[in-house]
Amino acid sequence: MNPQLFVAFLLVSVSLACTPGVDWAYSISAGLRQRSFVPAVAGLCSGYVVHTLLMAAGLAALLAGVPGLLGWLTIAGAAYLLWLGVGTIRSWRGASFSAEAGVVPSRTQLRTFLTGMGTSGINPKGLLFFVALVPQFVSPDAALPVPVQSGVLGLTFVALAGLVYTVVALASRRLLASRPGAARVVTLTSGIIMVGLGTVLLSEQLVPLLGQGHP
Repeated sequence: MNPQLFVAFLLVSVSLACTPGVDWAYSISAGLRQRSFVPAVAGLCSGYVVHTLLMAAGLAALLAGVPGLLGWLTIAGAAYLLWLGVGTIRSWRGASFSAEAGVVPSRTQLRTFLTGMGTSGINPKGLLFFVALVPQFVSPDAALPVPVQSGVLGLTFVALAGLVYTVVALASRRLLASRPGAARVVTLTSGIIMVGLGTVLLSEQLVPLLGQGHP
């Protein structure tokens, strides 16, 4: 791989992973509501692994070449963020964390994992990152084939994102463990962020579509 392109990709990936957004909000809210934040972080990373596999298989380029498809996927992602945000807001009054909390049932852990996978898997920002940004760091002249380069770049981002989300979850847990009031505020704020992002993304896609129907 081209070393300069790879270093540039690392800088972009770290910047993106360190930017607060829906992934951060979900990591924090899931960590506050359950004993272990691992299923949430693992789910978020798994969603990006799916993106990586699709990109390496060339489906990301095909997706970008189909007119309107990315827009409809963005609408679906925005609707999912709205649903997740509303659910988070509804649970804010009971948000707290205690080191003495009981063991979370495996069924709940699986649901947390799948929700995290859906959060990153259909996150419009993640879709655009893998469809539009990652291919710019692939060099056709490198020794490795393009699909392999795409896979390496995608998995590199997954590793960096997993590290950042773990640090975020650990830091928030330590800060909020003895502050139930702050935990409720953070959970409520996380839900509002999700709803806000979903609303903005939905309006960005629907307004042009509605405008096309009116001469």
